This record gives sequence, structure tokens and C-alpha cells, in this order.
Amino acid sequence: MIDRVEEKLAIKPERLIADTSYGSAEMLDWVVEQKQIEPHIPVWDKSHGKPGMFGRAAFTWDNEADCYYCPANKLLRCRNRPFKKPRSPVTKANTIIYRSSQHDCKTCELKSRCCPNTSHRKIARSIYESSRDVARDICETTEYLQSRKDRKKVEVLFAHLKRVMNFDRLRLRGITGAHDEFLLAATAQNLKKLAQQRFKPRDYRIGAPALC
Repeated sequence: MIDRVEEKLAIKPERLIADTSYGSAEMLDWVVEQKQIEPHIPVWDKSHGKPGMFGRAAFTWDNEADCYYCPANKLLRCRNRPFKKPRSPVTKANTIIYRSSQHDCKTCELKSRCCPNTSHRKIARSIYESSRDVARDICETTEYLQSRKDRKKVEVLFAHLKRVMNFDRLRLRGITGAHDEFLLAATAQNLKKLAQQRFKPRDYRIGAPALC
């Protein structure tokens, strides 16, 4: 939809508000890098780990050195040794694996909280992590809090269409049929809302007397 509006009207939004379902790495990279739109979207992330264990958030990223630092200040690199044939560090899941040294983890006092069942620690970093960091920084702003309030206003209308008016699926086929059907549903919703605001029934409840 953003592409169609930009192609036909030559405009695009400054920010995009969505729920966590749109917080995947590929989606955030498309919004940030390709469209230059502020992603007011929660990041789909599991970096905090289990209680009492070190998650990925406990590791410090060094962009210049292209490595992680663990809580014990040890390095995690994507290439611990050179290869004769050049290899791409990117996996099929579009991530780069950073591994610690087995020697460092063997003598580390924090191993029980970091990698108790493996010989060393590894972290999968998405190739779109820079876009995810942009979304994380936006989530800490006051503008993001306002975006959450705005998103709830829209989601309530869709929930009313689906649950109260039983508009759970489209009956007509094609883009034109879907457009006409949704327009009729939105019109009925607006008329219902207008009737509730204009013709409110009188309140016949007897109010309790004020206490002196």
C-alpha cells in the first residue's frame, strides 16, 4: 500500500505505526533503509533470555571491531580463524554467528549463567540489526507512546467491525468488490456511531443523594 500511494501520489508517511507482527527484521529494514520511514513498531525480539541467565541484551556490540563483548569482557567474533577459500558469514536465516573462545569460557566464573550446557557461547546477529536498533531507540521516546495511543484508536474500530458487526471476512471477490464491501461496512459503523452520539437515551436512574 505504501508503494502504491508513493507511485500514484508521490507521497509517503513520516512514521509507520504497527503491532509486533510487523516487527520482523526484514520488515524493519524495508521501512528504515528503503523507505526512510520512522518505524513506531515493537521489535520482534527474544534477546533478554531466561531468568537468571545472560541473554543477548547482556552482551555489548562493538560496531567498529565487528564483535561482541560478553559480561566478563571477553570477545565473540564471527571469524576466529582464517579460511583458504573465502566464505560468507551470512547464514540461510540472514544472520551472522558470533562465537566466543572455548578456552575463555572454560575458565570463566560466569559460565553457569551464560552457557552451562555448551563449551562456548554463540550469538546470532541479524544482518538487519542496525534497523532493529533504530526501532528500539524510537520505542524509548515520547512520540512512540503517543503512537501507541493512536494505534489503539484504530484497532478498536477494526475489532468492533469483526466482533460486534460480524465482519470477519469479505464475501465479494476482487479488489473492487472488497473495496465496496468494506466501504459499506465502514459506512454502517459510522452511522451507528453517529446515532449513538446524537440520540442518546435518557438516563432514568435515580442518583444517590449527596452526603453533607
